[in-house]
Amino acid sequence: MFRSTSTVLARGRFLIPSTPLRCASPSATFVALRPSAPARFVSSLSANPKRATPRRLPIRPSPAVALTSFRSCSHASHQRRRAAMTDRDILPDTFKPVHYDLVITDLDFTTWSYKGTVTIEGQLTKPTTEIVLNTLELKLLNSRIEISQSKSDQSWESSNFTEDTKSQRSTITFAEQLPASPKASLTVEFTGELNHDMAGFYRSQYKPVAPPAASVPHDDEFYYMLSTQFESCDARRAFPCFDEPNLKATFDFAIEIPDDQVALSNMPVKETKPATQGKKLVSFERSPIMSTYLLAWAVGDFEHIEAFTDREYNGKKIPVRVYTTRGLKEQGQWALQHAPKIIDYFSERFEIDYPLPKSDILAVHEFTHGAMENWGLVTYRMTAILFDEKLSEARFRNRIAYVVAHELAHQWFGNLVTMDWWDELWLNEGFATWAGWLATDHLHPDWDVWPQFINEGMDQAFSLDAVRSSHPIQVEVRDALDVNQIFDKISYLKGCSMIRMLASHLGVKTFLKGIAIYLKKHQYSNAKTEALWAALSEASGTDVNTLMQNWIEKVGFPVLTVTEEDQRISVKQSRFLSTGDVKPEDDQTTWWVPLSLKGKTGSKGIEPLALTTKESTIDGVSNDFYQLNAGATGFYRVNYPESRLKRLGTQLDHLTTEDKIFITGSAADLAFSGHATTAALLSFVQGLKQETHYRVLSQALDSLATIKSIFGDDEQVKAGLEKLTLEVIDNALKTVGWEAKEGEDFNTGLLRKRLLLTAVSNSHEEIRKGAFERWSAYQANPEQSPIPANLRAPVYHSAIVTDPANAVAALKKEWYTTPAIDGKEICLQALGRTTDVEVIKKVLLPFLFNSSPPAAAADSIPGADMHILSGMFAGNRAARPLMWAYIRDNWDEFTGKLAGNPILVDRMINVSLPKFNDLETLKEIEAFFAGKDTKGFDRTLEQVKDKIRGRAAYKTRDAEGVKQWLVSNGYA
Repeated sequence: MFRSTSTVLARGRFLIPSTPLRCASPSATFVALRPSAPARFVSSLSANPKRATPRRLPIRPSPAVALTSFRSCSHASHQRRRAAMTDRDILPDTFKPVHYDLVITDLDFTTWSYKGTVTIEGQLTKPTTEIVLNTLELKLLNSRIEISQSKSDQSWESSNFTEDTKSQRSTITFAEQLPASPKASLTVEFTGELNHDMAGFYRSQYKPVAPPAASVPHDDEFYYMLSTQFESCDARRAFPCFDEPNLKATFDFAIEIPDDQVALSNMPVKETKPATQGKKLVSFERSPIMSTYLLAWAVGDFEHIEAFTDREYNGKKIPVRVYTTRGLKEQGQWALQHAPKIIDYFSERFEIDYPLPKSDILAVHEFTHGAMENWGLVTYRMTAILFDEKLSEARFRNRIAYVVAHELAHQWFGNLVTMDWWDELWLNEGFATWAGWLATDHLHPDWDVWPQFINEGMDQAFSLDAVRSSHPIQVEVRDALDVNQIFDKISYLKGCSMIRMLASHLGVKTFLKGIAIYLKKHQYSNAKTEALWAALSEASGTDVNTLMQNWIEKVGFPVLTVTEEDQRISVKQSRFLSTGDVKPEDDQTTWWVPLSLKGKTGSKGIEPLALTTKESTIDGVSNDFYQLNAGATGFYRVNYPESRLKRLGTQLDHLTTEDKIFITGSAADLAFSGHATTAALLSFVQGLKQETHYRVLSQALDSLATIKSIFGDDEQVKAGLEKLTLEVIDNALKTVGWEAKEGEDFNTGLLRKRLLLTAVSNSHEEIRKGAFERWSAYQANPEQSPIPANLRAPVYHSAIVTDPANAVAALKKEWYTTPAIDGKEICLQALGRTTDVEVIKKVLLPFLFNSSPPAAAADSIPGADMHILSGMFAGNRAARPLMWAYIRDNWDEFTGKLAGNPILVDRMINVSLPKFNDLETLKEIEAFFAGKDTKGFDRTLEQVKDKIRGRAAYKTRDAEGVKQWLVSNGYA
């Protein structure tokens, strides 16, 4: 499943990690032997482990099998994992499903209900009077079980159902004890709801752009399509099932629909038969064995476009289709140009052919996430799959290409081989994120997608993992209902960063060979992280588990603090916290850190050294220039001496694009935490005035924006930061101007939009005036003076700044009526920049929190999009406290709008509250939620509070230093 990294679309899901277990011997040295030999522990206790002088030269090149030293305990970790398995709140193992036959009938568009019958074939593993399965918002009517024994078949019926809504389980109780049998068949008749909560089997509202089929359900405002969203635990909302990822089965599916609509599912249509008057029963081919969360179906007024793979699979090219509601299919062309190529690319790279006979893509009008990897029927948010060549902003080309690749990577990594339990979610999402960027880079090498990942993805992973309440990548999940909070930047973006770091160390070719071994060994089954490490070890000859164990099982990441002597550096690793208050108990982990040193005397390339102890020294390092983490593949921050950072700012020609982004991000995080000064960061950014690369400038501008958001309450500081920002972008802004030039590259178009938006945000009067003139012309005559898609954001922002009341009214109307697929998102982002307090209170907060009905649809943002406006408000000094006050004072209204989908509540907490800079508001938040049931967002709430603590500490510590630097450098 995809959650956007550029907007706050991540399914914010977190767990408070328990205190990590530690070895009895805290300094045990692990000796990695040959891959075929068993590992062993060797005691290596130092007489003085706290000596002031670091050991010389324990840093060595990283060969296939290297001597490494870790504070870890594989036995303790193994025991912890075993305990976690026995402690999981999982279904009883009485019935093991093998196959489902599911039939949905009687879709009622008045009561929004349906009927269903599911027959589950499987094994009854022990004698019992009860069978427990998962249900949610279903009414069970009747059940029957048939059991085959050696000489005869027997059957029992029951309508004795007990529902536990908290655990989302129903127990079927039979009057007699059922005997154990290798062959049993359980049939359950039920009814369900076609809800409007974007979970289970649900309805999506939309305004048709072409006359719809006669039977399409509608009301006075909208028409509706039907689709499913089952990950992680919502298959149980659609039909009774054993809804856990390692209870895989095959599926037969059939659904009764109106004659003039289309039904889709994971597999091709098997047959269509007439049903009751005006209806047909559509049956689909049997699916491969898969988890319940991957089953999918949809019903609607669909049309499609089609292409085929270049490669043949079992003698045939795979058909790839993009389905939309009527009138939108041509906007699927950009996605369709990519999907067949990506299927071929992954089939070759993973050395396993795409396993299904078709690949369908469906654009869903209301969608909680970015996309969902249902096997053979991938569903997408509209802006993640549709692109209008005339109306869409160029950045959505990048988004669509990547999201298509991400979801198709899941067809192997997640669908063909599935994580055993939700604690290893990262196996699905971390890999799909990496593979998505790999494929996008293959198809669009000119886009510089790895610098993009460092700027957008890796930076967000650092941000979350830098708080004390972060969690390990592999996090204990006792109750599957808790998993929602770990669909987050740790599972996706830190997970991807781990894959990228390891692939760089092993070599991408070797890494992919290991992936192929893993997939072949575990196809159509479940696997754990250890199985992936074993396959990669087999391919590389490297003990991968030794390298990666602490990265996966321990929370956080290190900062490397560098001290310099003549031609020598000492490097010390310690846990990084954005609050800067690392305690001894926080700093118990020693990570394997690939140093990627550039600047070693006598070497022109990158030295593959690895730090495997807390502290070490490297000799033969150039006094003039050196750099750690060259290429930015390592997941850590580097704290150079301030003089070295300043010198690097004058040696930009020695640095790659990735290096500049990484060093800027490191300097910003170190200033935030107090490891370094904001003055050092500002001096480095000041040196980027001649920079023109979009991603480098984006990282610099992100850093300046954070400083402005924390210290900008002081008008002198705000004005000084704006002056510095405009100076940094001046050269690039003059180069790109307002108008696109023929033949310019993709990133130049993105840069233009970012620079113009930055100019408007930082009081560039000439740009503001030019933008508002374009707005005024558009308002006077939209047909004659349309705003180019890539310029909407800066033009809209200028209107909000110049004429807020009228601009808000116009943009609200634009939001409701825009024909552009991305138009609603861009309007909401612009509205979120409003600083007029009365407009925010009287117009925009009701617009954000109203429910429709009773409010008119034009005055209510749907739940799936609320995070867009609230995320902008969170970064808006005027709106932030007003939004918090509204949430606090209208909590029941807030949760009532979103209560059908707890993911949305969690997301809103995650995006709305973390940017306060004061401890007084933190106390308010703590006091308010102390009396509330926070299950479903408790981990997110802890992270929000940690982020506020960090911002408040930064503001208190560095406010005077920021002002002094601005004054002494002539900006304030």
